[in-house]
Amino acid sequence: MSLPKDLAERTLAEMVERTGAVEVHGEDGGDYLTLMSPFGPDPVGKMRVFKSDKVKKIVYAGLTVDKFKMDTHMIFGFTAEDSPLPHFTLDSVNANGSLAFHLDLVTKAELSVHVPYMDYVYGGLTETFNDTIKWEGLSRAQVGPRQYAMMSPWMLVSRATEPTFRRFSGEDDDQGRGPVKTYLNYWLDLIDAGVPDDVAATLNTDEIVAHDHKLRYNLFSPEVDPVWRDVGKIVGEDTAEKMRQMLLSNAW
Repeated sequence: MSLPKDLAERTLAEMVERTGAVEVHGEDGGDYLTLMSPFGPDPVGKMRVFKSDKVKKIVYAGLTVDKFKMDTHMIFGFTAEDSPLPHFTLDSVNANGSLAFHLDLVTKAELSVHVPYMDYVYGGLTETFNDTIKWEGLSRAQVGPRQYAMMSPWMLVSRATEPTFRRFSGEDDDQGRGPVKTYLNYWLDLIDAGVPDDVAATLNTDEIVAHDHKLRYNLFSPEVDPVWRDVGKIVGEDTAEKMRQMLLSNAW
C-alpha cells in the first residue's frame, strides 16, 4: 500500500470509529462512487461517504492513476452548516514521485474579527504547528495565495521527503503519533466538547451558515483549485461533478 493511501485509510478508520459513522453505499451496495477512467478498464479510485450523529458527513476520495503518476487521497469531516465547529481536512499525495500533504481545520467564521472563537478552535494546535513547520525534509507545496486564503493560518501544507512524510503520518511512532493524529484527535475532542456559551455568544448563526456555503463553493471550485479540471479529465466531467456536489453541502 502506498504511503498516502495508508495514511488516509488509517485516518478515515479512526474518524469513523470515534464518530460512530455509518457508510452510505452506492446503488450497487458498494462504495458511494466507483471511479472509472477512459484510460483503462479497471477502477482508478473510489469515493466513500459516511454519516453519524456527531458529524453530518465524512467523505473520502482516492485516485490512483499510474499513467499520470498520481496517487491522491482526500478526507473531509463536515460538521453542520449552522455549527461553529470547524470541518476537518486531510490530503495525502504522491504526484510524480513527490510526496505532499495538506492538513487543517476549516473555519466557520472570519478569524480576524472573531478572536475568542479563533483562540478556542485553534489555540491548542499552535505548538504542533510551530514544531512541524521547522522539520527538515519539508519544501513548499504548489499552493497559491487564493487557496491559502481559503484555509486557516494553522494549515500544514508541504511537500515532504519520505522519512518526513512517515514522521508526519505518525507511521514511524509505535503509538501512531504525529501531526495528523494530533489534529484529528483535537478536532474529535472539539466535536465532543462543543463550543462554550461565552464563545458562541460572539458568533452569529446566519453568518456561520453563509460563510460555510460560500467557502465550500469556492473551496471546491475548478476556478480556484485547478485539480478539479484534472479530475474531470480522468474520471469524466459528470462523475467529477457528482464528487463536487457531495462536498459542496451536507445534503444527500
